[in-house]
Amino acid sequence: MTEPAIPHIRHRYAEVGGLRIFYREAGPVDAPVLLLLHGFPSASHQFRRLLDALGTRFRLIAPDYPGFGHSDSPAPADFRYRFDGLADVLEGFCRQLGLDRFAMYVFDFGAPVGLRLATRHPEWITGLVVQNGNAYEEGLSDLARAFIANRPGVAGAPERVRELLTLEVTRGQYEGGTTDPQAVAPDGWTLDQHFLDLPGRKDIQVELALDYHANLDLYPAWQEWLRTAQPPTLIVWGRGDAFFTEAGARAYLRDVPGAELHLFDTGHFALEENLPEIAPLIADFLDRTQK
Repeated sequence: MTEPAIPHIRHRYAEVGGLRIFYREAGPVDAPVLLLLHGFPSASHQFRRLLDALGTRFRLIAPDYPGFGHSDSPAPADFRYRFDGLADVLEGFCRQLGLDRFAMYVFDFGAPVGLRLATRHPEWITGLVVQNGNAYEEGLSDLARAFIANRPGVAGAPERVRELLTLEVTRGQYEGGTTDPQAVAPDGWTLDQHFLDLPGRKDIQVELALDYHANLDLYPAWQEWLRTAQPPTLIVWGRGDAFFTEAGARAYLRDVPGAELHLFDTGHFALEENLPEIAPLIADFLDRTQK
């Protein structure tokens, strides 16, 4: 009888700039590395099934950003919650773990965090898996543009952001745009909301939301890096995403013509419904490009 290949998952902390950063890790230490960067309002637990699917063949590392999941969450008075700040912590995290050659999985907030890292350290990046991680103006839906319009100094902006931090909205991010909502486990949105409801966490999310507009100013720099570096790129995208449209997925092909594009009839959290289809694509991509 063939034994099933099931990885051991390790749950660890790294000390970065005085913060304890939680991360999940699976796979052989000498295997190609895929750094998994989560989105809003989630954390590394969103990759739990992908770790099981690929963790015997590749070294998968999934950190929680400050203010998310199990990582330290200092008050905004004690930590500057900006996307630059999250990228600073991620850069320190990579140095702490000795990660200097790896592919990145960038999803949602993981795109602006990861692409900042790529432009700071292009020599570190060996490939990209892009899953509903936007870097183009045409990828922004009207809903996304309304979210981004919430900026510091705009009347009512903090209150409008807080209206999005509810169980109903969190659940909608998981089930919206899916073909079969029954394929989406309730654990993801339930755990996300648990963390959002912890003391001080909503204040953190308001700070980050009001900074999201700063990412758009960096789109040209990220696109220039893509054109110059031509990283091996796999794009897997839920075309029913209410925030990031199919046009944003196709826009990557303008700068990286050799990128592989796969569209799925699902929503924002594409792995929730389509992991059986997406995981083999990632495995094949890593086998071919990460030597």
